[in-house]
Amino acid sequence: MRFVAIRRDIHQHPETAYEEVRTAAIVTDTLRAAGIEVVTGLAETGIVGILRAGSGKRAIGLRADMDALNMEEGNVFAHRSSHAGKMHACGHDGHTATLLAAATYLAETRRFDGTVYFVFQPAEEADGGARRMIEDGLFDRFPMEAIFGLHNMPGIPVGSFAVRPGAMMAGVDEFEIHIEGVGGHAAMPHLASDPLVTTGALIQALQTIVARNVDPMRNAVLSLTRVNGGSASNVLPGEVELAGTVRYFDADIQALVEQRIAEVAHHVARAHGCLATLRYGRLFPPTINAPAETKLCAGVLRDLVGAERVDTNPQPVMASEDFAFMLQAKPGCYIWLGNGDGDGGCGVHNPHYDFNDRAIPFGAAYWVRLVETALPPAELQDAS
Repeated sequence: MRFVAIRRDIHQHPETAYEEVRTAAIVTDTLRAAGIEVVTGLAETGIVGILRAGSGKRAIGLRADMDALNMEEGNVFAHRSSHAGKMHACGHDGHTATLLAAATYLAETRRFDGTVYFVFQPAEEADGGARRMIEDGLFDRFPMEAIFGLHNMPGIPVGSFAVRPGAMMAGVDEFEIHIEGVGGHAAMPHLASDPLVTTGALIQALQTIVARNVDPMRNAVLSLTRVNGGSASNVLPGEVELAGTVRYFDADIQALVEQRIAEVAHHVARAHGCLATLRYGRLFPPTINAPAETKLCAGVLRDLVGAERVDTNPQPVMASEDFAFMLQAKPGCYIWLGNGDGDGGCGVHNPHYDFNDRAIPFGAAYWVRLVETALPPAELQDAS
């Protein structure tokens, strides 16, 4: 119940990117109370706990994200968000509590040989906190041979897991297209170059990129998510802005879609007497699991809950995860922890989502078993 209470406390006091001051204090106090060395200040609010046992020189990292989302909570339970417009709608409160539970247990038992780094990361949702931690020296200051992460997954039963080698989650880019035309009176459109009409045509044209340029046996998603323009019903605006995201698994598909967005925007705008300016940003790469580390994690999970409760070939999802930056820098593995179909079982980023507290023991047990398997005590190494 202790870590359920911590999880609900964090849920009730959500903090978004680089504002996780209260959450970081809870993490720091809990780790230090367990006798774990703590380093603070990576990526502003990021934390690394350091736990050593035995004399082994090997080291691994376990990562949990801490931030919430900028959205209003729709739940009415006692631990609902007390901060208007902020909500733990993705379960990072549960990820944090789960890793704290595992760290506390490992500090008590120390049935491993080597070093474990407990990485508590800020700003996963919005600003690439994983990349910031790496830039602040995460892997230089805390040398580890591999890094491991998890995320809850609604729809997978509590007590079950999923993992696969290769791509687990997609990369994501974002773009904005500025359409510049000539504004005018709505009664005299022939004297204007209407960027709203241009934007309508461009929306249709952009949707052909995946359908007609990407190999249908491969994956990409282009979503348009925002249109801004106009201020009055009798005025043709002079400019409109259109924005969206691109999801992909392969770098060549990423490059193809980016190129085609630029070409389509330019030519559609010219055809309507307007000018298009593209701003394209590459955000998070795909989350790619390393084969050896995935094999290790799958074996740990099968031993923990049985093979029938471990899906080793789940369908990758087109959502993204900035843990991908860590997997680019170090080999590792990212798994999905079942969040159930009942309480808390609705999709993440939903105003009625809540992390399922029944998943905490399973996630913590996985972390513990992973450490004990990856860094076995000296007597087990001798026996083997």
